Amino acid sequence: MGDGQDTIVWVFDPKSPRISAFQIHEWIHEQLHLREEKVRMVQVDGPRRRVFIKFVNNERMQEVIRTKQGQLKFHHENGELSLVQVDITGMGLWRVRIANLPPEVPNGTLRETMSKYCTVQGIPEESWSKAYRYPVSN
Repeated sequence: MGDGQDTIVWVFDPKSPRISAFQIHEWIHEQLHLREEKVRMVQVDGPRRRVFIKFVNNERMQEVIRTKQGQLKFHHENGELSLVQVDITGMGLWRVRIANLPPEVPNGTLRETMSKYCTVQGIPEESWSKAYRYPVSN
């Protein structure tokens, strides 16, 4: 999602019922009245109950935050009501896992490549469970 500029995050109650991507898109349309050309992308993090909206420009993002005053309501199909908090995103600390990277790729190459996008704090050496007969680097 880039550096978090022009992006807001809607945080749903972690105990709330799961919401489909379609329901989220419709909720955004109904509650925020956003035209498609004002939204660069929407990303749903279902397990963490978060929805990220990246706007085309900062002005529209600031307007949404100002008018919604930090929260909205979501009415679930079962009648339950959830309060949804809004905030400007910050990248914070992220753990990134890269699948199917050949073991021949040195950590220095990985660090150099990832440094274009973030500050790499470490590259841990991991392996699969010892329950397997042969070691599997992860």
